[in-house]
Amino acid sequence: MFFVYILFSSSLNKYYIGSTSNLEERLRKHNSNHKGFTGANSDWVLRYSETFETKIQALKREKQIKNWKSRIMIEKLFN
Repeated sequence: MFFVYILFSSSLNKYYIGSTSNLEERLRKHNSNHKGFTGANSDWVLRYSETFETKIQALKREKQIKNWKSRIMIEKLFN
């Protein structure tokens, strides 16, 4: 199983879109102190996820959501 997920940081008021095969572990890593966009804050919460059978399907959906470049479209997924 593979997942596409959307995280939200209230301190940054921003979303992060990604994909993984282990959602719980990936969320833990996002909230740890590391280099990269999500590493500076540890308040990332899971707002949305979708499940896929293959990595290719998940990556395709991740790219589709990222290409929207629209907060309104992203929020429509979980509102």
